[in-house]
Amino acid sequence: MRILLHRADGKTEPWIKDFAKYLPEAEVEIWHAGEKCQACDYAVVWAPPEAMQADLAQVKAIFVTGAGVDALLKFSDALPPHIPIIRLEDAGMALQMAEYVTYSVLRYFRRFDEYETQARAGQWLPLPQHPKEDFAVGVLGMGVLGTRVLEALAPFGFPLRGWSRTEKSMQGVQCFHGADGLDTFLRGSRVLVCMLPLTPDTNNLLNRTNMCKLPQGSYLINVARGAHVAEPDLLALIKSGHIAAATLDVFRNEPLPTQHPFWQEPRITITPHISALTLRRESVQQIAEKIRKTAKGETVAGVVDRNRGY
Repeated sequence: MRILLHRADGKTEPWIKDFAKYLPEAEVEIWHAGEKCQACDYAVVWAPPEAMQADLAQVKAIFVTGAGVDALLKFSDALPPHIPIIRLEDAGMALQMAEYVTYSVLRYFRRFDEYETQARAGQWLPLPQHPKEDFAVGVLGMGVLGTRVLEALAPFGFPLRGWSRTEKSMQGVQCFHGADGLDTFLRGSRVLVCMLPLTPDTNNLLNRTNMCKLPQGSYLINVARGAHVAEPDLLALIKSGHIAAATLDVFRNEPLPTQHPFWQEPRITITPHISALTLRRESVQQIAEKIRKTAKGETVAGVVDRNRGY
């Protein structure tokens, strides 16, 4: 068994060691631009370059070291449809995402962002607390990660809302689905948490029209993909006060350019795409198990529906 590995950061040695431990029957080959690869059974990638398409088209299955697959699906037409694309389901990311979102929600609810601004200005000014019953948190996307975030928020007593493409139910969460349910979901969400996969249908979903449906003085937390948000629209709505503040971990262009206006807006909190980092050991363990099942012809979870984009 041969695995074709590509890491954009070039740090392949730790991955090779982990595969040697958890899938010792496999030989790992590193993909290098301009070099001819030996025939491989499987590929393990994150955001492969366009030059890798021909080699990816020769494997039996492609394993993505993350939950999002948009960086690979942009080459979908060049990949034969019989080759399954298999994403990670969790591998330690759900807990990290829950930590990040819970912190961000509590920061806005307890007005710590405003207290930080006051402290820098040397001001001592207690602020009235937000009524919890008016601080509904809406999670846009109820997959594995979105569900884990809702579970993490449940003990704090916020009204919880969830939206998904198809109908779902979750105890303690008011659920909405489909295009018909989106407007009602947005209008009642004081905090909007975007956790959607990036697809043609969700690209630019958070534009001026949809963000204006949020209540006055609402908050946005985006831990999904930068392309979900129409950035000029968000900036304008923050400056107008319709959106009180935003916490953004993802952007259309990463790293965020130094001249981007988000850097100059104090009500936007920026983090460098760290809400859920890939945990290598857990990822390799999951991929190794799925490779063994795939080799035996068994069904594995996480197979991407190319038409849906996740």
